[in-house]
Amino acid sequence: MNLKESFKIALRALNANKARAVLTMLGVIIGVSSVILLVSIGTGVRDDVLGQFNSLGSNLIYVMPGNYEQMMSGSGQMTASSSPMGVGSTKFTYQDVELLNSKLTRAIAIPFVEGGVTLTNGHETAQASFMASDANISSVMKTDLSAGRMYNRAEVTGASRVIVLGHSLATKLFPTGNALGRLVRVDGQNFRVIGVAAETGGGATGSSTDSAVQIPYTTGERLVSSKDLSMIGVSAQSAEDITLTQTQIKLAMRPKYGSEFSSMTQDQILGMVDILVNTMTYMLAGIASISLLVGGIGIMNIMLVSVSERTREIGIRKAVGARTYDILLQFVIEALALSILGGGLGIAFGALGAWLISFVLATKVTLWSVLVAFFFSAGIGVFFGVYPAYKASKLDPIEALRYE
Repeated sequence: MNLKESFKIALRALNANKARAVLTMLGVIIGVSSVILLVSIGTGVRDDVLGQFNSLGSNLIYVMPGNYEQMMSGSGQMTASSSPMGVGSTKFTYQDVELLNSKLTRAIAIPFVEGGVTLTNGHETAQASFMASDANISSVMKTDLSAGRMYNRAEVTGASRVIVLGHSLATKLFPTGNALGRLVRVDGQNFRVIGVAAETGGGATGSSTDSAVQIPYTTGERLVSSKDLSMIGVSAQSAEDITLTQTQIKLAMRPKYGSEFSSMTQDQILGMVDILVNTMTYMLAGIASISLLVGGIGIMNIMLVSVSERTREIGIRKAVGARTYDILLQFVIEALALSILGGGLGIAFGALGAWLISFVLATKVTLWSVLVAFFFSAGIGVFFGVYPAYKASKLDPIEALRYE
């Protein structure tokens, strides 16, 4: 027998038991589609987060209460033994922003107050995150507006109830007209819409300006009933000024807070996010791969049943001259066909699932995840198909012919 004939016999055997073949492939299909789906979600969220950070500008430095730097090694990599000692044990106020602005020579500092609010306009309601700062925010962060303006110094000083809506929020809350100049209720209080942010897209993590609002930090403090800042943003004039600015930040803050604060650049934060999301993605993919092993065991079980059912057939084939190698190859091809076909269907279902989820979360199907899942499923078929094939090839033809 040649290889072509072995393929024909194997495929005929699978075609004769379609229902059993489909059920056997089910474990492989679920495993492959789960791996591709979870990796696509992890990769999409990672790219979305990195994109949101990059859109803020490359010269930003984040000053945060608590020693986040203890979570990182000297190379900027998170270590397994590190712990966020001191994180959250200190609080910043606007006086710290004024302190930094008095000490920084080539940078500007702004406050950040963050939280969540409920927006209402008539029968339309939306949940949103808010980011509050002072009048210098336009000089520090990139915020493109499709209409209106950002809040000014007088509105910050007076804690005015003014708001800049994200694009998707403006569309949802004011579906029939322009939101500019209209009133919207924020946690039960009337705010006047003074601006609408330009559409940015993405936002799988809720960090997109499309699904967020911006208000004066003084107004934000009243909403959260606290004078504490979430963090302080510092924008250096250029990339070359970042090192100098970080040094000045530490000299200004250390007398008051000791080591209980962190000054981290955009690249450092992106590195942490990248490591955390990648670790989560690989962990989820590993968990999903367990179902591939279960699918492989299912293939082996079915192939063993097939050997028992076709013992007489194997005996006849051996009696008319089939070699041990021919029998071995036939059953390996059957197992391989089940796993490859299951892997192909799993890729299709995984890609379809990623496309459907992309309407809610950012997803990205990567070539490496498809190749790994496919070849892993093929390897599963070979690995778990060898033993049943070997058992079939070693059957004694006389005993096999006597089998009932």
